[in-house]
Amino acid sequence: MVTPGEDPVLARRARFARAADLGQKLGYSLIALSVVGFVVGLVVGFENRAVTTVVGVALAATAVTLLPAIILGFAVKAAQREDSQREEREQNGGAHAR
Repeated sequence: MVTPGEDPVLARRARFARAADLGQKLGYSLIALSVVGFVVGLVVGFENRAVTTVVGVALAATAVTLLPAIILGFAVKAAQREDSQREEREQNGGAHAR
């Protein structure tokens, strides 16, 4: 097995995985912030511009961060799954069954 330090493809994939994880954490945190802001808006009223600004900016930032992070995370997992399946096929005598 090749380690990420030895293989530039695995090292790059590890960087993408970290970026996807960070983006997902940030995106979900922004959703939580927007929900909290919405609840505050229900309590104090939506006439307060600060509340509506926080909710709007948090939702917009969520769209910018979370969707690409989720897609990138799926791509990294698919590449890892493909590599493990390829290794398994090679260990089982090189069968090309898909």
